[in-house]
Amino acid sequence: MIRYSLRCANGHDFDGWFRSSEGFETMRAAGQVSCARCGSASVEKALMAPAVPAEKTSLTEPRNPAEAALEKLREHVERNSDYVGLKFAEEARAMHEGHRPSRAIHGEARPEEARKLIEEGVPVAPLPFRPRQKVN
Repeated sequence: MIRYSLRCANGHDFDGWFRSSEGFETMRAAGQVSCARCGSASVEKALMAPAVPAEKTSLTEPRNPAEAALEKLREHVERNSDYVGLKFAEEARAMHEGHRPSRAIHGEARPEEARKLIEEGVPVAPLPFRPRQKVN
């Protein structure tokens, strides 16, 4: 598909989408292209600005100091703890009660699970990022 900026004989500007350049010419010659405002079939291509894609920004580079700090925190957590996924509440409780050896972990817990851990005195804190395993 190709988009053209069009102008009718009465000076009305509008856009039109066509299968190809030849498709536009064929439809115009057959009188099938008309102004959206006045209905005039006398239509010409208008001057168009080229669609220049914006400079792509790297999605891997932090955009500001806050993003850089969050990324540094993420790397520290991932490097110095084990991801236990949805078993976070179970693992944290077992370590707190002495049923499992103590170690640094991170994972996921539903709000009610996290609240219950806090009420039980298990030291937990939310992380300001999603686990990489959950990010596309």
